[in-house]
Amino acid sequence: MEKYKVGIIGCTGMVGQRFVTLMENHPWFQLTAIAASPRSAGKTYEDAVAGRWAMKTPIPREARSMVILDAQADVERLAGMVDFAFCAVDMKKDEIRTLEETYAKADCPIISNNSAHRWTDDVPMIVPELNPEHAEIIHAQRKRMGTKRGFIAVKSNCSIQSYAPLLTPLMRAGYKIDKVLACTYQAISGAGKTFERWPEMVDNLIPYIGGEEEKSEQEPLKVWGHIENGKIVKASSPAITAQCLRVPVSDGHTAAVFVKFADGNKPTEEQIKFIWRDFKGRAQELELPSAPKQFIHYFEEPDRPQAKLDRELEGGMAISAGRLRPDSQYDYKFVGLSHNTLRGAAGGGVLLAELLCAEWYIDHRV
Repeated sequence: MEKYKVGIIGCTGMVGQRFVTLMENHPWFQLTAIAASPRSAGKTYEDAVAGRWAMKTPIPREARSMVILDAQADVERLAGMVDFAFCAVDMKKDEIRTLEETYAKADCPIISNNSAHRWTDDVPMIVPELNPEHAEIIHAQRKRMGTKRGFIAVKSNCSIQSYAPLLTPLMRAGYKIDKVLACTYQAISGAGKTFERWPEMVDNLIPYIGGEEEKSEQEPLKVWGHIENGKIVKASSPAITAQCLRVPVSDGHTAAVFVKFADGNKPTEEQIKFIWRDFKGRAQELELPSAPKQFIHYFEEPDRPQAKLDRELEGGMAISAGRLRPDSQYDYKFVGLSHNTLRGAAGGGVLLAELLCAEWYIDHRV
């Protein structure tokens, strides 16, 4: 098949670097253009990230000599070079919102890792296994913006990947969830840092991540919402309360989750495990290149999942679960784990792009 030409806007940050690595040898996508801030524009990628390359693998050969464009000044140029672009810029929210809309209006589809458009009514926030049907809102968004090809689609916050994928199959199986308590223990890469760049995190825990608890409580409701009159209407339940802590882990967000079912109608432990094991989403049905074959992996061992042991399952795109047991206040409690810069960030963006290409929302620019 003819590969899609891909751009990365915000290519020098940690998520941008991850996007660059994921384009190496991708069967569908070819990295064609990269862009960043004016201070990086005009430099080769290798020079721009010298001394701050945070990935465990070397800079991909195809990216090293690519010259970085100015993300804001070279919109038309980049848009004309690619079929779509990933966006992972570090800017103020209103600036990101304007920038992404500018690219979309230049008829460049944008797959965004940023939070700026997550609550725009006609911008889908998609986890491909959970709510692929929300892509339908793209038609309404294009009509609003007056575009033929351009649109914006976003992935959700990395924190919810460790528990929303475990709750959704239970809801799909007909069990209504009344309330959820989720305590997340989030890796330092979620802040775009390594231990070398953030030595204060060694032997430390910070009980606050700005804005994270609000995102963790509200974003699943948009994922579980429905389309009505050209807008995505968020779900009214379950009620979610969250507490988010930064912990001294390089990669991998862990969640301790407590679940109360409505009306006393709750599955058994074995039913929950079966539902998780059997669950497949649209990404698995389409056999997308980045999709895990087994979306949810359940561990019977009492000390699993562990970030160091399990975050890389299926290329970092699977969800891990364990320690399912009854709770004295809620019905059940369990532990979830996801790789925050793969499933929760760049990998989730790549999987979303694959879905939108497979479903013909993204085509080749003529």
